[in-house]
Amino acid sequence: MQAQLTPQTDNQIDKKTVFESRYASSPNEVKGMDTAELRQNFLIDTLFVPNQFRWVLSFFDRYLTGGIMPIDGPLTLDTPDQLKANYFLERRELGIINVGGAGRVVADGTPYDLTYKEALYIGQGTRDIQFISYDADAPAKFYLNSTPATRNYPTRKIARTDAEVVELGSMETANHRVINKLLVNSVLPTCQLQMGMTELKAGSVWNTMPAHTHDRRMEVYFYFEVPAGQSVCHFMGQPQETRHIFMQNEQAVISPNWSIHSGAGTSNYTFIWGMAGENLDYGDMDFCAITDLK
Repeated sequence: MQAQLTPQTDNQIDKKTVFESRYASSPNEVKGMDTAELRQNFLIDTLFVPNQFRWVLSFFDRYLTGGIMPIDGPLTLDTPDQLKANYFLERRELGIINVGGAGRVVADGTPYDLTYKEALYIGQGTRDIQFISYDADAPAKFYLNSTPATRNYPTRKIARTDAEVVELGSMETANHRVINKLLVNSVLPTCQLQMGMTELKAGSVWNTMPAHTHDRRMEVYFYFEVPAGQSVCHFMGQPQETRHIFMQNEQAVISPNWSIHSGAGTSNYTFIWGMAGENLDYGDMDFCAITDLK
């Protein structure tokens, strides 16, 4: 039986906010998906459209992945009807990483300037959020992740120098990389959202290898700094039932808690990882031996 595709929303470019929901899929469903079905259920192919909030809600942990590229002045974060909330962060928290030009986020009247690869955590209960680019010709690109939250933690900017940095891998195994832990519980308190950024060194192409799963958390990967004409092949699925999705620059992919999440590029690249679930321990991983992958 062919797996059912997730319904897609109307993506009219004149809308200020485009919102799409993706159903959760079981391992048995994914085994039967062809390329188009895998991409429709897990790939988030468009995140940055001028002056338009783009949101994809995954039913895995009700994780929201989004993007906004403000061009024409300040843009205020609206509350999609699908959230059934009085304001966006009534019962949510929000993580932001700028992957574009310099910009500003104003949270309940307090401004936070974000340059390239700087992050901002905004706590539950914040009512008014605005996004601004300083230069319309080099606009900010705010990559957004949001998860349900049960209490308020202080809003805080995390610069590159505030990150917890770990260097892993080697050139010999083509996975020499630097992990920047930005919005994680060892840096600042959050309810469940965790975000960071992994930068691959020149000559290295593999991320998250050896691969792992973790039933306590799901993830979303956002790939960027992928050179023109190059791609990243993202691997997902159970360790003995792997599948792959070829991805381009500034695309994201949903990773269920039962799935591995690994990738290999035709060049080095950078990706942002975001996690949600019941465990804030970054090291909570169930590793898969490389030779056991199928």
